[in-house]
Amino acid sequence: MLDPVRKRRGRPGVGPGMRIGQASRVSGASVRALRHYEDEGLITPGRHGNGYRDYCDFTIARVRRVRSLLDVGLPLRLVREVLPHLEDEATPISSVCDEFLDEVQRYRDNVAARIADLAAQQDSLDTYLRDARGRQGPDRG
Repeated sequence: MLDPVRKRRGRPGVGPGMRIGQASRVSGASVRALRHYEDEGLITPGRHGNGYRDYCDFTIARVRRVRSLLDVGLPLRLVREVLPHLEDEATPISSVCDEFLDEVQRYRDNVAARIADLAAQQDSLDTYLRDARGRQGPDRG
């Protein structure tokens, strides 16, 4: 028996759900990822009386949205922040507020700064290796 309150979270008219393995295949998210998203509060699948998770169409759509946001590089904390404003797959990302987009811009700028730092570190290592190999001469071993 399903717990109707937890299963559908107030979304009437949604058809019967699926268990975690099928939800993984349909959504493209691993079983482990589905459990992680639930632990992080990003999704709330229903539960059968035996404890098995039950994923409705709404939850599968939400998993796809989470994956798309993570795939573009957003950290989990920003995904968690914006998700309530993106009720379904049809809601365009452009509908989120400017404040959120400013936060994404700051995150992107931090990523760019880290990339620049790593590139400088890589250049330093390349210089070190070039100099070290140059001192060893042609008979290095």
